[in-house]
Amino acid sequence: MARLAGIDAAFLYLETPSAHMHVVGTIVVDPASGSTSELANPHAAIERTIAARLAAIPRMRRRVVEVPLGLEHPIWVDDSTFRIRNHIRRRTLRAPGSQRQLTDLIGKIASSPLDRTRPLWELWSIRGLAGGRLALVVKVHHAAMDGTTGTDVLAHLLDLEPCEQPQRVPRAKPTTGGPLPSAAALVRSAMTSWSERPGKLARALGDTGLFAYRALFEGEEGPPPTLPFTGPRTVFNEPISAERAVAFGRVPLADIKAVKQQVGMTVNDIVLSGCTMALRQYLQEHGGVPARPLVASIPVAVSHADQSDTVNRVSAMCVGLPVQIEDPLAQLHAVAADAARGKQLQRAVGPSLVQRWAQVLPPGLVSQAAQLFWRYRLAGRMRPLHSLIVSNVPGPQVPLYAAGARVVEVYPLGPILEGAGMNVTVFSYQDSVHFGIITCRRAVPDPAPIARGFEAAVAGLVQASAPQRLRRRRRPRVPDLVAVAALSRGEASYARRLPRA
Repeated sequence: MARLAGIDAAFLYLETPSAHMHVVGTIVVDPASGSTSELANPHAAIERTIAARLAAIPRMRRRVVEVPLGLEHPIWVDDSTFRIRNHIRRRTLRAPGSQRQLTDLIGKIASSPLDRTRPLWELWSIRGLAGGRLALVVKVHHAAMDGTTGTDVLAHLLDLEPCEQPQRVPRAKPTTGGPLPSAAALVRSAMTSWSERPGKLARALGDTGLFAYRALFEGEEGPPPTLPFTGPRTVFNEPISAERAVAFGRVPLADIKAVKQQVGMTVNDIVLSGCTMALRQYLQEHGGVPARPLVASIPVAVSHADQSDTVNRVSAMCVGLPVQIEDPLAQLHAVAADAARGKQLQRAVGPSLVQRWAQVLPPGLVSQAAQLFWRYRLAGRMRPLHSLIVSNVPGPQVPLYAAGARVVEVYPLGPILEGAGMNVTVFSYQDSVHFGIITCRRAVPDPAPIARGFEAAVAGLVQASAPQRLRRRRRPRVPDLVAVAALSRGEASYARRLPRA
């Protein structure tokens, strides 16, 4: 028995009938590419191997138990009734088994919440893909997995060599968890935990004071970083429904590295710029391009000594996506400048501030606030917290195998929050950058044009940053880059005061 850390429990509290806090990973496997192809039923062999390995991971055999009256964060307990068959689902696509058919089915899978009376995961085995391929869709609650821990789980499921033989699913046996704790025991445990809260609150207040001091007296001159609640309202920023739409795409990793080498930006800067251009093109046809940048929430992995039992070791920062800038290179420079300011602010906040406050806020209050926000559709009346979520998770650059068959594609999907109906998650695998887009179907019925726009945007950046093109155009000098960033935020008066080099 272990209590959820505050940041992990927050994903339970934020869940509403329309905002499902699970992550979805899609692994596309080619059974014909390895030793599994010699078996009579390679698809079933791959499924059995992955299911057996999932069941062997301790966190996948735990379920959540709520504390009475929401007095304290819930606890993890070993599920004494765990049966792997309760977590496996099977579907077969009709011919021709296209990617569009796959994403439509995954959108339906992502549209329903997980059953909290069982361990918070499902494995969907989808057959019928073109070329005889198999898609394994793993759906896990965010309270039990984030991007970093998801990569760790992926390492448990897959192999680096194509020599692993298929495994048989072990017989379903009760775990050693024993009976669930009684309500009285949960209340006593909550009271013990509350005795530690004054110290935790003092540390949270201390971290907040330190952050305020750094922000006021140690901040650099120049435009301020992008903050929540500063973005424009777009078609993405309405109360969301429970239905999801999904699109996949990928771009060559060599293209992103070529742009990085030519312009000196980070991979994340280029990913954000690709998103910016794709969203600009979409908004031109759906509601118009706003005059101010969109606000993207960027999850940031952190490490802290107090997080030994924490699944979600994450903080966040905001970056402006200047959709109003048309030139791709000017747009990239503006994104990079704002991302640098966001990183500076995130470092000032420190890795522990978000986790400390998540630990001390009353659980019942947070959960009730989320439910009231959904029930009264406040997302449609307030300025949006952010426009969308963009997450970049580094993956392996070597081939992976499932029961001897080669993994050819890996697509991630994250959750969306009330009032911001889009999440873009990027995952690098081998020589490609795979990305998954999940949206509220009411806000964005078909995100496929955005996926195609991202692919086209990266190709456009490769062309615009080619050496011969860069020689023909004047490179912006440092003061000019600051002016571009200021103008991208609508701060024309600040930009006019800059000296011209």
